[in-house]
Amino acid sequence: MKRITLILVALSVLTAAHAATKIEVKVTTTRFQHVTGFGAACCDGAMCPHGDDTRPIQLLYGTQSAIGLNIMRMEISPNFKGDISYSDVGWDTPYDWKGSLPSAKLVKKRGGIVFGSPWSPPGEYKTNGTAQGGKVNDKNDNDPQNKRGALREDCYELFFPWFNTFLKYMKQNGVNVDAVSIQNEPDWWVNYSGCLYTPEQQLKLVKNYAHLLDRETYNGVKLISAEPYAYNPEYSNKLMNDAVAREQIDIVGGHIYGSPPLKNLRESAKLAMKYGKEVWMTENSVSDKVESLPNWHEQLKFAETVNECMLAGCSAYIYWYMRAHWAFVGTGETKYNVGNMKNTKNALLPRAYVMSHFSKNVTGSTRLGVSKSGVTNSDGGPWEVSAYIKGDSLIVMAIDTTKNAYDLALTLPYAVKSGKRIISTSNESLCKEEPVDIASPVTQLTLTLPARSLNTFVFQIDQGSTAIEERRQTRDDNQEKTYYNLQGRRLQTPKGLCIEKSADGSSRKVLF
Repeated sequence: MKRITLILVALSVLTAAHAATKIEVKVTTTRFQHVTGFGAACCDGAMCPHGDDTRPIQLLYGTQSAIGLNIMRMEISPNFKGDISYSDVGWDTPYDWKGSLPSAKLVKKRGGIVFGSPWSPPGEYKTNGTAQGGKVNDKNDNDPQNKRGALREDCYELFFPWFNTFLKYMKQNGVNVDAVSIQNEPDWWVNYSGCLYTPEQQLKLVKNYAHLLDRETYNGVKLISAEPYAYNPEYSNKLMNDAVAREQIDIVGGHIYGSPPLKNLRESAKLAMKYGKEVWMTENSVSDKVESLPNWHEQLKFAETVNECMLAGCSAYIYWYMRAHWAFVGTGETKYNVGNMKNTKNALLPRAYVMSHFSKNVTGSTRLGVSKSGVTNSDGGPWEVSAYIKGDSLIVMAIDTTKNAYDLALTLPYAVKSGKRIISTSNESLCKEEPVDIASPVTQLTLTLPARSLNTFVFQIDQGSTAIEERRQTRDDNQEKTYYNLQGRRLQTPKGLCIEKSADGSSRKVLF
């Protein structure tokens, strides 16, 4: 099929020295995961919005915000004891369901997703009798399950009904929770709120008792696997390899502390994606240096981390705190003011704008395959790319952490007729938007990739070209469809009356 192919060279020169070395990137039609979105945690204290303090949510969430986050993580705190009155709850800690309600309501109002993670089940369900993970002097004890707090086996049947209590409280107070995870970091000993599970214990809990989660009453709430500290694949793989447990899990979750995204996370995603499960990175903090706000190099490393999560198969990336000098919104602590960088309370920080490259553009897209060649970095620094399709938009993310600029030679799978670049080159120069001038539909173009830059290219596919006809045919004929029951729970095998969802986001009811 004949296509119009032109090479557009050096659309703009954004650095004084023109790049002498060329990076060649080819975007393919191969489709990978749907990208559900990006977010942060609302869990406790000054670092996050709590109670009526919703300013960080106002700044960060929704398409009308500058950042465009759409997922909020909250703690399912363990201070539940027996029957409680939902109208007047006597909470005894700041870690409660009530404290996150105003933020959760605003996120939902802005079309976002809210999910909950328990740091611990109620203490009375555990081997150590407390929500605490353990005591410092217990760390080297020979009986870690008892001293450090695991879920008692005779309380397994109480665990998911406890989730139902949380879901009931939230629903009665105006928030339909979208998902709950089994446990925050089940493999990490802590002396704060925590609970240990082995992969085998999680498998037994899910296989035998997850059916007690009341999905029908609570809007098809999804179940996320436990979120291991370093995305240990054994936790999710044991669930995926068991047909009964696999049917109960909708999303595989985990954190990437101590393991780069393209290691354990990618390994976990292989089996999860085989069975049609979304993979979420549910907590990470790239830099929390106390002596300064993150410098630009650290911001670019953060962008690379998010990008690598996408390349590993993630459908969602959720950062840790919303408000901290190393996060998205300032705390107002003047000791963290450095040079032109001001830690102004409730003001957006550069890291939020770095995140917006993904959250404002990649949310709702499907990742495409890329291949790259033609460059050896003389200074040893890395550069990264990823690509996505969303409706008639083709999106290319390009990150250069090196001191050199490059020519970025793109070969695209569909002819594009127009485009724009969103570029960030320092903490003081963020999300600048400029047009990419295209005289006629092209599938090849060469652009300048400035040194130490984060670039998001958004191209409009030419609907009148033969390429778009091929794209539609590929989408309609070859793209795998997904199926859900009427409560919104994903089905491995469709049966009866189901909702069929296509890659472009369209859906319809079908009968099997």
